[in-house]
Amino acid sequence: MMPILYLILFLAVFGSGFTVSLFTIPAKAMKLMLAFTGSLLFSIAVLDLIPEVYSSLGKQAGIYILVGFFFQIVLEFFSHGIEHGHTHHHNSKMFISTMTISLCLHSLLEGMAVCYHPLDTGSDVNNGLYIGIVLHHMPIAAAVMAVLIESPVSKLTRIMVLALFAIMAPLGMFLGAHAGALVSLPYGNILLNITTGIVTGILLHISTTILFESSEDHRFNFYKFLTVILGALLTIFILL
Repeated sequence: MMPILYLILFLAVFGSGFTVSLFTIPAKAMKLMLAFTGSLLFSIAVLDLIPEVYSSLGKQAGIYILVGFFFQIVLEFFSHGIEHGHTHHHNSKMFISTMTISLCLHSLLEGMAVCYHPLDTGSDVNNGLYIGIVLHHMPIAAAVMAVLIESPVSKLTRIMVLALFAIMAPLGMFLGAHAGALVSLPYGNILLNITTGIVTGILLHISTTILFESSEDHRFNFYKFLTVILGALLTIFILL
């Protein structure tokens, strides 16, 4: 089952980015998708990840959540907020390099948090977070390709960057699933719980930023509000 999950995640992200090289995605559609994923990630963090992390780490969980929250601010210094759809920046080769490193680290950590119970014989998968990451990384991949198309890099480089970003979350899942074998238990569990705490903070930062930015000039938008509600309802349905 796990190899199928790896493949689905890779193809969904890579395919989403590659589609941008063939078709132009309307800005309104992108904003609605971002609002949906923002609501989904926020709901997953509040309803699932935060209780899980506090149950595993106790009061120390708050420290790691804060670390993740502020670490995301550092990552966005290099990615210029492409995690929540920003594509209006200088697309130099230096920026492409720093953006790629930032997004790959971000994606790797999120993938590790998907597998939250490392065992020698396998690992459980957090289905809610898995679905959230798939849906969250698809618009990121689209934004990445939009930036690459406007940059001075070659077509081959665009495909390589997109493929590298798409493979990082599955790689993170693999590392998380085998943390018990890679690091002697119980330290593998502890490491994964800490990683999940950091990822929770990252998701809280990204999701709240998306939700705040989806409200243009603080005006009520019925379609965006409905999209946000649907994201929360889907999370509740997945976690039931």
